[in-house]
Amino acid sequence: MNDRRNSREVVTVLFLCLIWYVISSSSNVVGKMLLSEFPYPLTVTMVQLTSITVYSGPFFNMWGVRKYSTEIPWGYYLRLIVPLALGKFLANVFSHVSIWKVPVSYVHTVKATMPFFTVFLSRIILKEKQTWKVYLSLVPIVIGVGVATLTELSFNMIGLLSALASTMAFSLQNIYSKKVLQDTGIHHLRLLFILGRLALILFLPIWLIYDLRQLIYDPVAHGLADLSYYILGLLFLDGVLNWFQNIIAFSVISIVTPLTYAVASASKRIFVIAVTLLVLGNPVTSINILGMTLAIFGVLCYNKAKYDQRLEKVSETLLPKYYEDNRNGTSSSFTVNGWVGTKQQSFSV
Repeated sequence: MNDRRNSREVVTVLFLCLIWYVISSSSNVVGKMLLSEFPYPLTVTMVQLTSITVYSGPFFNMWGVRKYSTEIPWGYYLRLIVPLALGKFLANVFSHVSIWKVPVSYVHTVKATMPFFTVFLSRIILKEKQTWKVYLSLVPIVIGVGVATLTELSFNMIGLLSALASTMAFSLQNIYSKKVLQDTGIHHLRLLFILGRLALILFLPIWLIYDLRQLIYDPVAHGLADLSYYILGLLFLDGVLNWFQNIIAFSVISIVTPLTYAVASASKRIFVIAVTLLVLGNPVTSINILGMTLAIFGVLCYNKAKYDQRLEKVSETLLPKYYEDNRNGTSSSFTVNGWVGTKQQSFSV
């Protein structure tokens, strides 16, 4: 029975990852096609936030996603939830600007620097220290992105800076999202819904003043009817794909370990780069591909180093208690990553 259940779980995870990869690649291809014809990253972001707001409520209720376990105080809401919504908005806008200005493959190579930003920001904000393996794993990431940047045939400084800003914003969002989830006990999909809706409400006036006025007088908006329908169709499809990609990603992370999710995310980045290179056909050199590969390899090394660091912390926590129990004459079995010791409960890391 356990083998059958484990096999079903493996098949489920593989199926979800396959869907995640396909949807993410499709979303990036559609986003690049859209922004090439419709250079309004703020509008594209607002459409995605609208999709999250409109689709999430009915879908989550139908799916049985639990609502808030406790009421979130207004002080906490203003101190953490509102900045998170701001971060989500800025991360999406910068991401769209980078996709607009440079090839998608280069954007995802730059986004491989997320571990670097996560380590740096965690050290400043949370005062977290890392092992030497973690710091060492950042070296190939930085070198790989540097090589890819120097050899990028379609390089654009605005695109590079936007990709870096987006990556840093997503890193901050990940750090504070974990804190909110721990503090409030809210379901992660409900948090996604709250952030999308709040960001939409907060930045709707900015969109009305800035983008809508340009769209009214833009020749694209008054051009050929088929071109207008084409852009509207891409906007709708981009919003649906982005929303669905968020749902699948959150579903994957809810049923696998952090290491498995990190490896799956790195593999997804490789898949997206390969698909966009084939479909969009942007020119690349062999050295450029080498830089991309080195950056992704560094991400995998980082994930392994973080996993080893977590195991060391668990071992340091459990072993002193194990020796204390033995001195007192009491012992019972426990397992950490396949290693058997003595403790009152069974752990699986």
